[in-house]
Amino acid sequence: MSREASVERTTKETEVRVALNVDGAGSASASTAIPFFDHMLEQLGTHAGFDLEVTANGDLEVDGHHTVEDVGLALGDALKQALGDKAGIRRYGMGAAPMDEALVEVALDISGRPFVVHEVDVPAETIGSYDTGLTEDFVRAFATAAGITLHVRLRSGRAPHHVVEAEFKALARALGDACGLTGRGAPPSTKGSL
Repeated sequence: MSREASVERTTKETEVRVALNVDGAGSASASTAIPFFDHMLEQLGTHAGFDLEVTANGDLEVDGHHTVEDVGLALGDALKQALGDKAGIRRYGMGAAPMDEALVEVALDISGRPFVVHEVDVPAETIGSYDTGLTEDFVRAFATAAGITLHVRLRSGRAPHHVVEAEFKALARALGDACGLTGRGAPPSTKGSL
């Protein structure tokens, strides 16, 4: 069974294409015209062990919000499609990533019930052309589209670059864990389905 999906999302504000292979080798590329965001998406694919390809054209003359949020929605949709009925997945995942002084922890449940707790206080700042405040927008859009309950907590950190990168890497580690196969057929649920 192939756990792959391609999603194209087109609005008046953006054109986004995502190709995802959950059982990939960690080969990731991104081209959104927001270099730091591209770097974070590549970290996400690589550290989750997914093959991930993202391209996006957005109204960056306005700002990066529409592009970042729509990439999150498309990626979440692609993950949901790739996992299908979720048969055999671990379902729960946890990840922590240190980046020098920064430490971010992520716990998630691929439950079909989107909910986000995001306790990451990043100083309002830009990294290149990337607004650090958009990280939460990306995470919320992704979790909503994928149907994931997601908790993200900053344990320590000062440098915005380190905090944001630690968050993407911790999310990747948790996703890779939760999407892993157990060898059992049914999704792990006392309700019988997710």
